[in-house]
Amino acid sequence: MRVTILGCGGSGGVPLLGGADGGGEWGDCDPAEPRNRRTRTSAVVEGPDGQRLLIDAGPDLRQQLLACRIGRFDAVVFTHAHADHILGIDDIRQVNRTIGRAVDAWGTRKTLQKLDERFDYAFIGPTEFFFRPALEPRQVAFGEQFETAGLRVDAFRQDHGVMDTLGLRIGRFAYSTDVVLLPEESLAALEGLDTWVVGCFQHRPHHVHANLERVLDWVARLRPRRTVLTHMGTAMDYQDLCRTLPPGIEPAHDGLVLDVPLS
Repeated sequence: MRVTILGCGGSGGVPLLGGADGGGEWGDCDPAEPRNRRTRTSAVVEGPDGQRLLIDAGPDLRQQLLACRIGRFDAVVFTHAHADHILGIDDIRQVNRTIGRAVDAWGTRKTLQKLDERFDYAFIGPTEFFFRPALEPRQVAFGEQFETAGLRVDAFRQDHGVMDTLGLRIGRFAYSTDVVLLPEESLAALEGLDTWVVGCFQHRPHHVHANLERVLDWVARLRPRRTVLTHMGTAMDYQDLCRTLPPGIEPAHDGLVLDVPLS
């Protein structure tokens, strides 16, 4: 199974808009390190049969897919309905044209309801020329398993402070973005991982995102072979993290490709 990290930045990306000269606010991130330039968090999982599952569709989706040379996917799962995870929905229409059909869109009942409120035109069926995106809603609840894009996916609950978000496990791979706390049943669902991509926004505690200390505590319990940090803000310099993180833990960068055993 192949996982491509399309983007690994927080809701504002890195750098943030602004800066004294308008060139962006980099915080502790070295602007000379290209792996510090982060678009909004998203990923693609490709199974052994070549089908692909997109995880979230943020506002940078078009440029991410072009940069990673991914021209199509077969389904999308939305972890939640915050803007940095859904505002690329309109770009899915070109994928509709490529595959010639609507794209299955997975999410919790609440997430799909929010998407329908903001993008109602995407949920009214396909059109002849796909002048708008066409999504087929597929509801999943926490604790359920579903099959899509040739993959068997287990859904688990994550606490994002202001809402619950959807965590995903596919074989020995798991993906956890926008999480500050993991309930006990979700930690149990993460036992036996090979590779875990997990959100880690900054070093200091944060009210809706896990910080580095909390992620390290999770890793000490779960002991995945490889942990990859995503959804990182401007406090998380790539080279500094590479120097200081324990073995088996690393920062993601946009375009990173992970090869993960399914079993």
